[in-house]
Amino acid sequence: MASNTRRSTRLSAEPGESTIRDIWQYSQKQRESFDPQAMNEALDQHRQSRQQIKHPSTSEKMSFSQLFGESPAPREELRSQAMKRRSMNVNLQKSLALLDEAVGTPGPSLRTKTPLKHSSYTPKQLPSASKFDVSGLLGPPMGRGMDVSVDMTTATPMRSFRADSTTPGRADVTTTNVALLLEEDPGLSASQSLFGDFLQNLKEHNSPDHIFDLVSGYESSCSEQVLLLKKLVKRTTPGQNKFSRTLNMLELLDQEKCTWRLLASLYEDRLKSQMLEEEDMAIDILNKYRSEKDIMTSLYERDAQLRQSQLVIDWLEKNAEEQLVDVYENIEFFTDQGGAWENTLHSLQKKSGGILSNSDRPLVNEMDPDAPIRQKRPIADLDREDELRLLKNMFTCLMAGQIEEAKRLCSKCGQDWRAATLEGWRLHNDPNYEKLGEGGEMIGVEGNPYRDVWKAVCWRMAEEESFSIYEKAIYASLSGNLKHILPACESWKDYLWAYYKTMVDNQVEQEIRLNSTLDRKLHALPRGYADKVLTPESVFMEIQSTANDKVRDECADKFHIIQKFIILEDIDGMIEQFHIWLHEESRLNRHLVRFMAHLVLFFRSIAMETKTELCVGILEAYVQDLIQDGHKQLIATYVSTLPENLQIRWYARFLEGITDKEERPVCLGYAEDAGLDIASITKMVVENIRNRDMAEFTIDSESALGAATSQEDRQKIEAIDWLVFDASQRAEALRQANAVMRTFLALKKHSAARDVFNKIPANSIDVIYRNWKMQTDSTELPPREENAIREYLCTQAYLDAHDSFNDWFEHYHNSKPAVPDVPQGTNFSERIAYEHMEKEYHQELDRWRHTLMIQTKATEEKMYNVLMFVNGGWMVDMREDDQMEESRANQMKLLRQLCLPTICFLLHTVLHITEQYKKAIQLADLIASEQHKLYLVFRKDELQKLLQKIRESSLILLDQQKGPLGYSQT
Repeated sequence: MASNTRRSTRLSAEPGESTIRDIWQYSQKQRESFDPQAMNEALDQHRQSRQQIKHPSTSEKMSFSQLFGESPAPREELRSQAMKRRSMNVNLQKSLALLDEAVGTPGPSLRTKTPLKHSSYTPKQLPSASKFDVSGLLGPPMGRGMDVSVDMTTATPMRSFRADSTTPGRADVTTTNVALLLEEDPGLSASQSLFGDFLQNLKEHNSPDHIFDLVSGYESSCSEQVLLLKKLVKRTTPGQNKFSRTLNMLELLDQEKCTWRLLASLYEDRLKSQMLEEEDMAIDILNKYRSEKDIMTSLYERDAQLRQSQLVIDWLEKNAEEQLVDVYENIEFFTDQGGAWENTLHSLQKKSGGILSNSDRPLVNEMDPDAPIRQKRPIADLDREDELRLLKNMFTCLMAGQIEEAKRLCSKCGQDWRAATLEGWRLHNDPNYEKLGEGGEMIGVEGNPYRDVWKAVCWRMAEEESFSIYEKAIYASLSGNLKHILPACESWKDYLWAYYKTMVDNQVEQEIRLNSTLDRKLHALPRGYADKVLTPESVFMEIQSTANDKVRDECADKFHIIQKFIILEDIDGMIEQFHIWLHEESRLNRHLVRFMAHLVLFFRSIAMETKTELCVGILEAYVQDLIQDGHKQLIATYVSTLPENLQIRWYARFLEGITDKEERPVCLGYAEDAGLDIASITKMVVENIRNRDMAEFTIDSESALGAATSQEDRQKIEAIDWLVFDASQRAEALRQANAVMRTFLALKKHSAARDVFNKIPANSIDVIYRNWKMQTDSTELPPREENAIREYLCTQAYLDAHDSFNDWFEHYHNSKPAVPDVPQGTNFSERIAYEHMEKEYHQELDRWRHTLMIQTKATEEKMYNVLMFVNGGWMVDMREDDQMEESRANQMKLLRQLCLPTICFLLHTVLHITEQYKKAIQLADLIASEQHKLYLVFRKDELQKLLQKIRESSLILLDQQKGPLGYSQT
């Protein structure tokens, strides 16, 4: 058939050689070669099937397969493909494995860039410099690179936005989907691994030469997570809360992925541009041929802002290309491969055959592309729908940089003339002016020598009122006509693409016309082409003030704000905005805070950190999130990015919550690997815990002995463990233990004080001396350590005295044998038994008295050790310490006032009960002694109470016919 011949026909001209005249000649040729009679019956059947699909009868229900079972023959190939896809969808709903395969990573698609691309600019390698050294911040290097590749065909400088095929993929969702889908928030649960992934990237790329490998690693981690979340979204029931939350997480991580990509693209160019040496860019242009491509290449080399604007366009197109798979509507299903406007053609053929049409509206009576405009008549409604769908998809392809795909769609739909209109933008370049090819042969000429004419035609087509908004937008984007691109744009990114594409087009066109060396005068630019001079700053201002409500709302999206600051290179403004978000919102999304923290670290690593105090606040917010969420393995590394005083504060706060004794040394190991000051951190941990809920230090002489140990007390006791892991901290452990024990002694919680004392290893004093000798080669300790050891020994003496008194008290009151009861009867056997029990009683009583004597002697000795503590007294420092805290001195003074009178009373009780009245009376001499000056620690009421007790002992001596002081009377 003739239609087969038409389908195989292609443009004979090579890309870049077609002109407007070629387009018209080609369309005429297509019209002449087409056999309408051969397609008449097939189109009639197809038209009926299309009407049945779009307007089904209410009385007749037909299945999808039934409808297309009646389709004409030319649809057979597409019908079978569509039915295969439908069959696959049914199978995918039944098979999780096939579903994973269906929603997996799409294969690489054809990538052809849009007009006005720069080809030869390749930045030099960034030399190693100290200001880019991040070895102290990051970890061992790992080389996955990001190169700047150049598309010579399309003359485009672009960052290679590639996924590293060597990156190990995340576990397939089929192995974990059940557990994840059962979660309340599947997206949040599935995304928890990102925190660890970012830390791994941070450690693997520690070299300044790999700083952009680090950013590429961030992007890859987000990409893998986006793929996982897409699978979860497909398996979550729409309408559920968990579906919306998972979808929100997917959108957030996709935005983050795009932002890392933008950051790497722009700052790679910016940093390398800074390192390039200034070169003499002067060019001798006298009598020298310079093609449009040469002019554009030179412009890109010297104009960094223009070059980066093109990178923004490339970034937007790459993002749109990734979304193309999700939003693309297969227009090939709706349009026959036999030719364009098939329904219109069918109507005309029926009319020429004398068959009346159901529609009274006159259609075009010619089939050339300009007929609707020339005749001011429409085409068939179904054809208009198909054409609108085609144009919308073409514009979507252009926004994704897929010109070749747009051309393929046109050809597939029988509109090769429209595909030819997309070819004229290529910049002209004749390399034969410089040199010939091998053997003196001519080299092929690139581009369109009449691009100026083509551009003027595109501008007029964009201004044509009868065209749809998408057709206008297509040719407006090719000619820099911003006014007619915007109506087809739907989102913030679409608007940004339109503005930047227009801005770059304008600057390149002005440069070409200013430096053109052609021997003919270029066609004048359309009126209004240069009316508005756009700059990056003005672009964002205009987008923010647009009349499109949806776009204005998207301007407030946090990632769009961040992307704006990155594009404008306004780091200060971005950091200030981060600070505002952290303080105005009670809880930012954890992943947004993670992104902000790593962005701050990126700018720090390239020596571009500003607003240092605000940056530290951002890092603190991320550390706080990690602590709250329990990411124990991650915290130390990020704490190490803070100033030293904040490192100590935050890691100490983290360690306060670690109660598992097995986890404590592990967390200290993380801190050691990160280079944190463990000694200062553990000291602060203990201080924070022991000062928690601590009231003013006071003494309570009326409280009961042996108060119970509370849960808060137990936390303070366990805190000492942080300081005994490392022997070099033994002196600090002793000081902190002393502080805790002072508090417990003041509250008369002797059992808790004993538990703290037992936390200190028995050999601690020897360890302290050895450590000091190793440090200074001296055996004389400084005052601080010596006073701490003395206080430790004072506490030991006091606790030993109390424990001994408790043992004595227990033995005296609860261990004394009971006197056997005298039997009432005179039975011989009972008397014998009584005599035996009495004998055993006297034996037990002797043993009890002997033990009591020993216990009394030991208790008496230990109490005198407290009252008569050597070298100045109990809880009195031997040496003055310049670093001594005033609070410690006050506490020790109060403890003397509380504990020493108590010991005196207890000692008198022991002596009085054990009938050592003389020694009990001699306590008065000890208290009144100027050597020990114990009377200074007694209050007046306490002295009166003690004298009253001594008086009781003295009266007993008088009753025993002895002197009042215990001496025998002669």
